[in-house]
This record gives sequence, structure tokens and C-alpha cells, in this order.
Amino acid sequence: MNRVACSILVLCTLLPLAGCFTMTHQVGTGGTHTSDQDERQWWILWGLVPLNDVDSRAMAGGATDYTVKTEWSPIDVILNIFTSFVTVYSQTVTVTK
Repeated sequence: MNRVACSILVLCTLLPLAGCFTMTHQVGTGGTHTSDQDERQWWILWGLVPLNDVDSRAMAGGATDYTVKTEWSPIDVILNIFTSFVTVYSQTVTVTK
């Protein structure tokens, strides 16, 4: 019975992670995976106010075809566990050319 309770506890702990999202936007025909550039976007007040400016167009470096992916990576989830107490959250922005 203890094993079943432990399995249920692990499942209930991991289930909220399924809500982590990824948004992908293609510009032009999209990226060809020749180069990636990552930056971390920081937010305060539960995502209402940005702390830094992540410019995907500048990250693309003048390319006309690229893909922008915004996600909560596993590193962001771990960081947010510690910073959410002061309403600071992060997400990763990746530009693929």
C-alpha cells in the first residue's frame, strides 16, 4: 500500500509540469537549425512586468527566415521554484536560424 501511495504522490507532483507551455512562431519559412541563440526573459509581479527586454529580431541578426520558441524549460521550472516567492519568473526564448 505504501508503494501505491508513493506512486500517487509522484504522479500528483509531476502532473502540474504538464502545464508547461511552448509557443513557436515562424518568420518567413522558419529556421533551418543551423544556429540557435538562447536568452532568458525575466518577469516580476506574476508575469505582468518584464525585467529585461529580449528582442527576437535582434537575436536573429538580420535573418529573414527564423523560428522563435518561447518555453518554460526544465531550468526555468527549477529557477521559478526558488524565485516565485518574490513573484519573479523566467522563461527561455530560443531563436533558430
